[in-house]
Amino acid sequence: MNENHRQLHGLSRELIALRIANELEDGTYVNLGIGIPTLVSNWIEGRDIVLQAEIGMLNTGPLAAHGQVDQDLINASCQPVTELPGACYFSDCESFAMIRGGYMDVAVLGALQVSEKGDLAGWNNPERGFPERIGNIGGSMDLAVGARRVIVAMEHTTRDGDFKIVKQCAYPVTALGVVKLIVTDLAVIDVTPEGLVLREVAPGLSAQEVQSVTEPKLIISPVLKEIHL
Repeated sequence: MNENHRQLHGLSRELIALRIANELEDGTYVNLGIGIPTLVSNWIEGRDIVLQAEIGMLNTGPLAAHGQVDQDLINASCQPVTELPGACYFSDCESFAMIRGGYMDVAVLGALQVSEKGDLAGWNNPERGFPERIGNIGGSMDLAVGARRVIVAMEHTTRDGDFKIVKQCAYPVTALGVVKLIVTDLAVIDVTPEGLVLREVAPGLSAQEVQSVTEPKLIISPVLKEIHL
């Protein structure tokens, strides 16, 4: 356990999603993975961003509130969602043709580990033991290699305070060298050929504190700033 993590307080899951929403450009097609990524849909209302659901839906809206739930409209986390004007539906085959064909500008994915080279491990935690250790790679493999840009949304460490941003992934890898940006509760980090560049830190935190819960050596941006929401 990394004791330093106990003293660090960062963004909520909703604010991680907001920070990622601010990273997305208008005119883009985006796929949101399971977990924190699904919350991004709540922060792009009124913008020219088209969400694609892996199950076969285009122009997905925010998460559905009570009274809006349609059991046939769900996201990757099986959460009920709304539909925006112009929404359309199609088979899994057509959905994956979009993904594998390189039509997704951005994929926002959760992760169990991300390496300093941008390797993504996000589908199997062998430390949990049977039966939890048996995961399902699902469509994340296709999204990780098919999207033009992969953004990871996750908590900076495990619940026990162990590193999730690591020198080398110890868990089964989803895809190699695909992650371009990591947004956590503590920091915004660019993945570059030179290494991990610490770009922003959560309010009240220093670069040294973020480094203490990050295994690889971070390159501190010369224009390091507080996370902007």
